[in-house]
Amino acid sequence: MHTELQPYFSNQQLAEAGCDEVGRGCLAGPVVAAAVILPKDFLYLCPSLKDSKQLKAVQRQSLSKVIQQEAVTWAVGEASPQEIDQYNILNATYLAMHRAIAKLQPLPALLLIDGPRFQSYRSIPHHCIVKGDAQLAPIAAASVLAKTYRDALMHQLAQGFPGYGWASNVGYPTRVHRQAIQDLGVTPHHRQSFRLLAEKSC
Repeated sequence: MHTELQPYFSNQQLAEAGCDEVGRGCLAGPVVAAAVILPKDFLYLCPSLKDSKQLKAVQRQSLSKVIQQEAVTWAVGEASPQEIDQYNILNATYLAMHRAIAKLQPLPALLLIDGPRFQSYRSIPHHCIVKGDAQLAPIAAASVLAKTYRDALMHQLAQGFPGYGWASNVGYPTRVHRQAIQDLGVTPHHRQSFRLLAEKSC
């Protein structure tokens, strides 16, 4: 059942930043996070805002432009495949989120994090909200920004590494992607700590 987005978490007039990530389950490319502070009336300006997973690519592109124009502040951060291999995907996700939050001007008074866990950033209070991107407008906006940014990045990387299908699978473990790894080998953009090839059945 679809839940209507709420404009903010607290009844107080706090500067709340939504934060979400994309790309944790990919075999290639960075994990990307976005953080955004919306004006309190953003849903009146843009009632079509939804969790990025509920939107088509063209809708996300359109919404991303509106969010960037109307947000109080927004930023994107990423952690590279090498950092994912070094720190593990969970810690690399925190790193990407921290990098996004650090770019916000002004910094928020409260962080709204999509998902069940987060590593505190400085002394800013935070709330972790499972499926928050389907509940709160700031997190939904962050999900749109992160998704459109990462998709565009993977489309760009696909031009230099044809054959892996990144223009369509954006690094996720599709059959085409795994077959390309088998046939063409591993690129510098692949996560060496991930299982890149499917297990063979006996």
